[in-house]
Amino acid sequence: MRYGSNIDPPNRFEAVHRELDFEHVEWDQEYLDSSIRRQVEYIADASRSVISENNSPDVPFRYSLNPYRGCQHGCAYCYARNTHEYLGYNAGLDFETKIIVKYEAPLLFREFLSRPSWQPQEIAFSGVTDCYQPAEREFQLTRGCLEVALEYRQPIGIVTKNALVVRDLDLLSDLAAQRLVHVNISVTTLDAELARTMEPRTSTPAARLRAIEMLSQRGIPTRIMVAPVIPGLNDPEIPAILSAGKEAGATAAAYILLRLPLTVEPVFREWLERTEPLKAQKIESLIRDTRSGYLNRSEWGARMTGTGNIAEHVKNVFQIFSRKLGLHEALPDYDVSRFHPPTPRGGQLRLF
Repeated sequence: MRYGSNIDPPNRFEAVHRELDFEHVEWDQEYLDSSIRRQVEYIADASRSVISENNSPDVPFRYSLNPYRGCQHGCAYCYARNTHEYLGYNAGLDFETKIIVKYEAPLLFREFLSRPSWQPQEIAFSGVTDCYQPAEREFQLTRGCLEVALEYRQPIGIVTKNALVVRDLDLLSDLAAQRLVHVNISVTTLDAELARTMEPRTSTPAARLRAIEMLSQRGIPTRIMVAPVIPGLNDPEIPAILSAGKEAGATAAAYILLRLPLTVEPVFREWLERTEPLKAQKIESLIRDTRSGYLNRSEWGARMTGTGNIAEHVKNVFQIFSRKLGLHEALPDYDVSRFHPPTPRGGQLRLF
């Protein structure tokens, strides 16, 4: 099994760091390979909330639902890797193999919607890790949450790079008929081999485009996302990706420039040097050009798009081709008027 990371970077919250010493076994490739082969562990999450809230002006939604923490997709660039450190794990191999599962996600979602203070607005599935990652095939928590959203007419937005989303066409079609869902499919490259090394356990680019086609044919508003754009690696593909998305039926498009916050940086740099040794120095230099000489800058207003000549070029290319292809308009508004709250678990109905 391929991994996006081959390292266990130190957890920044731990005072003691353990370094593996392979000096005496550097000749034993079989042993070295086995040291990074991990069985995926599913770990129960006992938290009593499944909805997260953010106030970032860079994020187009305030609330998100994440049935899983950590992600088996293993994308080398994933901006969420460092969130695993809050759980006592690392942003490298732990993030890909220690998957935190919120087994009661549908129940917790229902309880959230029953709050008297809830005013219906979009809830994003998922704001952090992919809600259709491989674990979803087994646990079907995303599907359970979709059933809750449909029952109470709660608007949702989905972000994924996994074609598993089409498994739920029945629910998504019903939600779309009531203007209650948007689906965003991320296509980072059309090169299947690059995708396999950079996003080792995601769906192939062709499968994602088929998913866009199937969703669009069922009347489900679908956006293609070029996310992330990595200068010097996949930025030349922007026109081709947008064109393929349009042909598949997408009606809108968006992009996000590569972000490397905190311990995401060493994971991505290790991957880059290992898989793109001839391009690594140039790519790193171009990334720095978009971040004022750094590999990451977190200022609001620029962290998703970067600054400088390279970032401006990416923005211009994206805008030109999205307009040319008619992908520059927003997806249709949600109909929040359809929402009706669940009955609280105690059975007491609302008076107003």
